[in-house]
Amino acid sequence: MELYSWLIENKELLKTIYALVVLAICIIIVIKTDRLFRVSSHQGIRYFRNAFFFYGIAFVIRHFFGGINLTDHSVIYLLVVKSLFEFFMIMAGFFLLYSLIWKRFERARKSPDSSLFNLKLGVFYIMVILLVILDIIWASFIFMFISQILLFFYALLISFKNYQKDKGVHKFLKFYFVAMIFSLIGWTLNALAALYLNWNRGILINIYLINIAIFLLFLYGVIQVTRKNI
Repeated sequence: MELYSWLIENKELLKTIYALVVLAICIIIVIKTDRLFRVSSHQGIRYFRNAFFFYGIAFVIRHFFGGINLTDHSVIYLLVVKSLFEFFMIMAGFFLLYSLIWKRFERARKSPDSSLFNLKLGVFYIMVILLVILDIIWASFIFMFISQILLFFYALLISFKNYQKDKGVHKFLKFYFVAMIFSLIGWTLNALAALYLNWNRGILINIYLINIAIFLLFLYGVIQVTRKNI
């Protein structure tokens, strides 16, 4: 209990540590999955890699630029930071989803040269920009929360279906499924904390722990896969 109280009282320090841990995990995942893609040429791995590349950028923007206060342009600056953070967070979620469904839209032998910018992904970019604009108009994160809850619910169903088909042959699919469960829980708690609990500090600590658990699950799964393939 004393540790829990200390964490609540030192929220800013906790946020910094949390951001650094998540950023370090994202960097490791990006490096390892990029190497795996170069060996396997699996397109789903490319989009999975992109997701954590975008998550890393989002956490840098939110936690390392969001605290800067510019006296003359602070409102505009914070609005830009908020919009960029939201853009990269939502787009990262879409990349995770696309890593599960890319075969429905692409052929492995005729995949686009770029996995960051192509016509098929353009639909996601347009959707994300519209969601960010709506949140700017409403001065909230409500559209980000709704989109991510729906997205991860859909990704949860797909990952569960993939896990059932695989019958436990590939351990990463099990980690992916469990990570989707935690992701959905994390986004739901985030939405509740923001919309109904006014970012309660106790709830935020639990959200941070859940988010770290999600990223660690993905990291563990990636390490297990890369050990066998690289």
